[in-house]
Amino acid sequence: MTADREKFGAEELAICLSHYDLGIIHSIAEFARGSRRSPKTTIDCEKGRFLFKRRVRGREDAAKVAFTHQIQLMLAAQNFPLPHLLGTRPDNNSMLLLGGNIYEMFEFIAGTNYDASLEATHSSGRILGLYHKLLAGFRSDYKPPTGSYHNQPAIQQAVRNSIRNLPAEKLPPAEVMSTVVQNLDEAYRNCAAQANGLGLEKWGLQIVHGDWHPGNMLFREKHVVAVIDYDTARLQQRVIDLANGALQHSIIGGGDDPTRWPEYVDEARFKRFLRGYDSVNVVSVAELKAIPYLMCEAMIAEAVLPIAATGSFGRMEGFPFLQMIDRKVKWIFSHLETLQKAMD
Repeated sequence: MTADREKFGAEELAICLSHYDLGIIHSIAEFARGSRRSPKTTIDCEKGRFLFKRRVRGREDAAKVAFTHQIQLMLAAQNFPLPHLLGTRPDNNSMLLLGGNIYEMFEFIAGTNYDASLEATHSSGRILGLYHKLLAGFRSDYKPPTGSYHNQPAIQQAVRNSIRNLPAEKLPPAEVMSTVVQNLDEAYRNCAAQANGLGLEKWGLQIVHGDWHPGNMLFREKHVVAVIDYDTARLQQRVIDLANGALQHSIIGGGDDPTRWPEYVDEARFKRFLRGYDSVNVVSVAELKAIPYLMCEAMIAEAVLPIAATGSFGRMEGFPFLQMIDRKVKWIFSHLETLQKAMD
């Protein structure tokens, strides 16, 4: 059963909006997207159109939110495409703290979803390259998280535990499950070792996005007009971000039946994403060689963590999804040289 979406109370909203210089308010409408636990509303007013939200209760702290706002304000000052934050009055604070809740007011930017075109893919890669370039020297007193999908013991354990919560009535023979788990376990550890062998652990750290995928962008005429989520920002090697972005823009699904998903990635989109990035932020040869290995790690991590916890991947059965990931990993390994020469 789907949980009800949280909404603002009339008094709550009136008190919150009194802290902003909006002028005459013409209309207010619920914005039913994103987390159901984070109410959002659009506000059309004399000063423009804005999106107002309350952060999920109990999940955020002011220091972390201030860190993400610091990133957004720095990017906005350099004309990076993102919704600008509207400050409170009279102190121009980028967040509103009331009753133990954290509220934010953003400029509303109209846009469309990713259409999987080569032009939109190139634009997304270019904007990620710009993001990394602008934040290469970013410093903060806040200590950001550093974890990722790369070379994590918790993910290795999740691979081994991935079949424990599968529904018994739909399980294939034990040896079939064991083979898939062993394949993914070996692939994850091998990919981590290969990436580290290329020198990844010695490459410089910087603030990265942490979740660069099409759902976190708005497009207009096949160009990114806004990046809309900064909550996963962290300190990593930029190639961790780049590889995940390349995966998210080139992976091919196939509906709710993972057995129908093809094993290959869209090589044209893969190349176009990397070339978009390279157009503003040069990708090294060593990074190019590491990217296919990191894509495999990212795929495995994204699959096994929810399956180990719940036995399924969203609405899809867990074991067929693991089998599909196994096929995709094998395809990448069989096309390593081609993918590593994507910039040629």
